Amino acid sequence: RLKVGAELAVRDLTALLAFLSTPDDDLSLAAVLRSPLIGLSEAELYDLAHDRSEIRLWPALRRRKADFPAAHDLLFRMRNQADFLGPYDLLERILTRFGGRQRLLARLGDEAEDGIDAILSLAMTYEGTETPSLTGFLTWMETDDVEIKRQSDTAGDRIRVMTTHGAKGLESPIVILPDTADRQLRHRDEVIRPEGSLPQWKTRSDQMPSAMVDVMAAAKQAQDEERMRLLYVALTRAETWLIVCGCGETGKDASNWHGLVEAGMNDAGATPFQTPTGGGLRLQFGDWATSEDAGTEHRRPDVQPLANWITERAQIPAERVATLSPSTLGGAKIMAGEVETHDLEAALRRGSDLHRLLEHMPGLPPDQWAGLAHALLCFGETAVSTVEANQILAEARLVLGHPSLRNLFAADALTEVAISAELPELGDRRINGTIDLLLVKPDSVLIIDYKSNALVPETPDQVPRGVLRQMGAYAAAMAQVYPARRIDTAILWTRTATLMPLPHDIVRQALADYATS
Repeated sequence: RLKVGAELAVRDLTALLAFLSTPDDDLSLAAVLRSPLIGLSEAELYDLAHDRSEIRLWPALRRRKADFPAAHDLLFRMRNQADFLGPYDLLERILTRFGGRQRLLARLGDEAEDGIDAILSLAMTYEGTETPSLTGFLTWMETDDVEIKRQSDTAGDRIRVMTTHGAKGLESPIVILPDTADRQLRHRDEVIRPEGSLPQWKTRSDQMPSAMVDVMAAAKQAQDEERMRLLYVALTRAETWLIVCGCGETGKDASNWHGLVEAGMNDAGATPFQTPTGGGLRLQFGDWATSEDAGTEHRRPDVQPLANWITERAQIPAERVATLSPSTLGGAKIMAGEVETHDLEAALRRGSDLHRLLEHMPGLPPDQWAGLAHALLCFGETAVSTVEANQILAEARLVLGHPSLRNLFAADALTEVAISAELPELGDRRINGTIDLLLVKPDSVLIIDYKSNALVPETPDQVPRGVLRQMGAYAAAMAQVYPARRIDTAILWTRTATLMPLPHDIVRQALADYATS
């Protein structure tokens, strides 16, 4: 088990966060400079801090950034992000982008991984429950003494230092019991609680009453039994080698672990064995010197290098070019003089309502048109009055009832056709629009757009430039869909129920004018 706040790697990271939160914290900055995150030597830190003209260490480092370029660059870039990133993002940035994890593990060993992952997990938990403030996270870390259990149940190339209690359930090829000599065991409780009696203060051993002596003897026996159980746990953790040693007096009554193991080895036929620190006993099975593993060199598995994209910064994607709408290619959409006599916003809303009627009315018998118009126009956020709805309905009836226009609204006609294409005429810019009415024939395609302008031009030459560009964009897009068919365009002026075919040259030239403008 480890206390997260006491881990060296975590202390280095929290020192960095403390400096980012408070640049005047000289002690935290000095700790960061000496840590593996930056790696200044003691002499370099002394050179920076001693006899400096500035009161604070950070201004001194900034003044001498030419002497410590790597340290200044890292801290300066982290300082620029401290006010915009949360604790987790700051930690992840120093660990990944600036190689902090690799540096910490190289200095402190693989066991530092547990602490690094723990502080990242804590930062994520903090941001999920609190306002992600850097100062708040540091205070939260100081007041919350977090302890985690290491994942030590897997074998590895490392030495694990742990208590006998912590070793329960684990095994290792080699187990060393370093301290098994005599130990002074004391009953540290000052209050004794005899069974069935009131608590009592512990007295000197020569002044204890008999009842208290019995309680102390029972406590010592329970303690000795627990020590024996722990010895059993310690002896059974080894897979191959068990090394028992101790420093100090080992005693002669075999009351300590060293004496108990020694007695057991003698009974099992152990032989004297000379160690670098003196004589000992050895009990072995098999011929270790001629075993198959003798003399073989342990090789670490080949570590594949990281891909370049892990350490390199991601490229900034190219700015996405905005999609164009055929109805917003510039140019006038109404004839001169119309703005002065009509409300433009009301005219646009009226045109949208008329489009809705012309989309849905052709599929219904005429006796249902009034009810449909009332349902579509008189409800919702854009509802109009009954009088205005009747006026729009009358205009739609005029269009649908005109003898020369009836064939346009046949069953095979397509309404409100969404279209999108990249047009070479616009420098391969993409358009995205909707065609009001589309008639597809075996040898031709007719594109019709409804216009409810109050002033209707008499000839195609008088059609506003913006309308011509819109029709030119539709024609260029449909030419990609039907390359072998003739593409025609026309405007249906709803005020006069007039269909005005547009010459191909006019709409093509209007689109070309936009591309060169």
